[in-house]
Amino acid sequence: MGIFSKIKDGLKKTRDSFAGKVEQVLRSFTKIDEELFEELEESLIMSDVGMVTAEHICDELRRRIKETGVTDAAEVRGLMKEIIAGMLDGGQELNIRTKPSVILVIGVNGVGKTTTIGKMAYDLTSRGKKVLLGAADTFRAAAIDQLQIWADRAGVDIIRHSEGSDPAAVVFDALQAAKSRHADVVICDTAGRLHNKKNLMDELSKITRVISREAEGCDVEVLLVLDATTGQNALNQARQFKEAAGITGIVLTKLDGTARGGVVIGIREELQVPIKYIGVGEKIDDLQPFDAQDFANALFDDETGENQ
Repeated sequence: MGIFSKIKDGLKKTRDSFAGKVEQVLRSFTKIDEELFEELEESLIMSDVGMVTAEHICDELRRRIKETGVTDAAEVRGLMKEIIAGMLDGGQELNIRTKPSVILVIGVNGVGKTTTIGKMAYDLTSRGKKVLLGAADTFRAAAIDQLQIWADRAGVDIIRHSEGSDPAAVVFDALQAAKSRHADVVICDTAGRLHNKKNLMDELSKITRVISREAEGCDVEVLLVLDATTGQNALNQARQFKEAAGITGIVLTKLDGTARGGVVIGIREELQVPIKYIGVGEKIDDLQPFDAQDFANALFDDETGENQ
């Protein structure tokens, strides 16, 4: 199955909900008027895009319709797809040019963080990168063991300490190992606690200081993993984590299991943080590097992305 087909299949529930609502509105109108925009805005909000982003899309739609002179409501669909693709585009490439580069992965428990790290390791390895994992979620023994399983599946090395160890010490050892083993990328897991923002800040700050000192001059990505099935709650989590840590990108998991994938657009637009990966299935190769145009094509059931 091609990459576009995977994304299209993974977005089926969201497409049925999102595009279905939009198509229903557009079929109901023969002319473009303010009532059409109001109905479209409501359909976008109901698709978990979020109120602020829905308003932005409709404002941009008004501007483009005025600019292009479009008079047929059916043509609005194409304009909307262009607008959404443009909003999602930019910054999706991982910034991992140095050797080593560091990817710090954060997020609350249950979003698929450890699984995501394993799949990311597999993706980067398949691109010819030598990857090393750091099991710095030391508060749960299960997290360390789970990451070991994924390291084995992806065929990469892992640095792990015992449960309860200092997470920053694990990151330190992982960076030293990466240098000695000439690894290209170090991916570090972290504890998924958000209930105490100060503790989270303190822990991430300590880890970040270690990375700054031991990997000075190296590219560093701080990726926040979010569960798409939680809809607007994912956007709220992203807001809190953006305050607590300087996130550089978003990984949105479980898109295949939800009709609430419209939240991707809201997160990208409201937080101005790029989407780096999306999870569209349970297999090891179902974590896909994000492509804005492919996502928009799949969202509107447009086959033009098939051979890209």
